Amino acid sequence: MPSADALRSLAFAVAYRMLGTVSEAEDVVQEALLRLHQAAAVDNPEAFLTTVTTRLAIDVLRSARVRRETYPGSWLPEPLVEDDAARRVEDEEAISVAFLALLERLTPDERAVLVLRESFDYPFAEVAEILGKSEAAVRQLLSRARRRVADERPRFEADPEQRRRLAARFLQAAREGDMAGLVAMLAPDAVLVGDGGGKARSIPRPMVGATAIARALATFYTTGEELGITLEPVLVNGQPGFRALDPAGRIVNVVAIDVDDGAVRRVHSMLNPDKLAHLGPVSDLNLRPRVR
Repeated sequence: MPSADALRSLAFAVAYRMLGTVSEAEDVVQEALLRLHQAAAVDNPEAFLTTVTTRLAIDVLRSARVRRETYPGSWLPEPLVEDDAARRVEDEEAISVAFLALLERLTPDERAVLVLRESFDYPFAEVAEILGKSEAAVRQLLSRARRRVADERPRFEADPEQRRRLAARFLQAAREGDMAGLVAMLAPDAVLVGDGGGKARSIPRPMVGATAIARALATFYTTGEELGITLEPVLVNGQPGFRALDPAGRIVNVVAIDVDDGAVRRVHSMLNPDKLAHLGPVSDLNLRPRVR
């Protein structure tokens, strides 16, 4: 039988891809592991756990649909952050910020099929059993899901080392407020997405264009330097990025960078304090003033 850690890792991998939130994924994992523990006899614990986790995550997505549809501004997933950004960046397109944000346009069942087939390579027969549907219905769901994300599916630089080097130069330019340097590294049609969740100061809608994005980043981080904010390279959902810390070491924001064809294509800035809390203490430097 797989170890408890292996089972927990499997359940979290499924739940996080389904939900895009660490807190909700951890709640689903706890419930799924409890049900596994309470089951009288389970021949295949991985299959049992995947089935329960997927079904619980679908329930969460359905109950959260209205809340997500009325979310203030752009929605981004809660980031998974690794400190050692100097290591080889693995090809983690399935958990990239851009891809998880794109999955928000799918129905819960479409999302489940896409995750189980593309991330875990489950056979159609097993996916059908997990969802309680026919194989034909599952194939239709997968086809529809792929069509709905095809046009905006993110592409990433094939060479992880080139991604890392470009991200390092981008971070340095942001630190220095180097407008020209940022523009040179951004694709002309690059997109900046900020998620403040209505609680932190952020752009209200995605910003498009290298010059506008470079100006926004240079202004933000030049002001941040005056406030004693430091930037650290990290891996964000498997892709290069960085986090900003205030003088007390508290998190201001986390930035993920999508690199393709030698240019930065998308910049995702997570500022919503609720989505950063699992990473440690969150700074109040960028929070909106409370309305009294």
